[in-house]
Amino acid sequence: MTDSTQQLVLFDMDGVVLEGRGTDDTVHDRALDDAIDDRGLAVDADTHALLAGYEYDTDFVRGCDRLGIDPVEFYDRRERHSASYAIDRLKAGHRTLYPDSDAIAALADDYTLGVISNNYNSVVEFVVDHYGLDAFEYVRGRDPGVDGFYRRKPRPNYLLGCRNALGGTDGVYVGDRETDVLAARRAGLDAIFIRRDHNNDVSLPVEPRAEIDSLTALPALL
Repeated sequence: MTDSTQQLVLFDMDGVVLEGRGTDDTVHDRALDDAIDDRGLAVDADTHALLAGYEYDTDFVRGCDRLGIDPVEFYDRRERHSASYAIDRLKAGHRTLYPDSDAIAALADDYTLGVISNNYNSVVEFVVDHYGLDAFEYVRGRDPGVDGFYRRKPRPNYLLGCRNALGGTDGVYVGDRETDVLAARRAGLDAIFIRRDHNNDVSLPVEPRAEIDSLTALPALL
């Protein structure tokens, strides 16, 4: 546990530290096909369309009902395949860190750092280990499955878990989406919004504490 007098500086991963807005859709497509093969299911095109995509929604449940399978179990199965494929793509170099992520390590002497993402926990842990992001004292992605899906930002669950684990009472969360700003506010943190190529034109209905266009701007801002 960190010194509670030291400010927390927490980061989203996708679009902030790791290049790209998020995991490629092909990952979830391949994961769905693997989950179907696992169960030996015969799936027509209409039902396959209901099951496609990232969300656990009414279409996904309808598709599972057509097949007579448990949607919660099947969603969990597909998500675990998604996490595995996402890690394979990272190993193959399809995504890498933003160049300005080097600025994060320089904050470690003065702040307690963490990364909290809507990406799968195993993927976040892989990125931190693969790229040697040792400055992070707390690393957390979401759990695969329905429970993890419903705890995603903008819900503050995982941010609050980080605050509790680190003992911090004051801090900021750096994100690239409206959901990051909302989650930060709900967790009692200041939101810092970073502009990247994928969100340059995004209008925010909720105002963050500050906007930056590079992580190198953080030391002066903090």
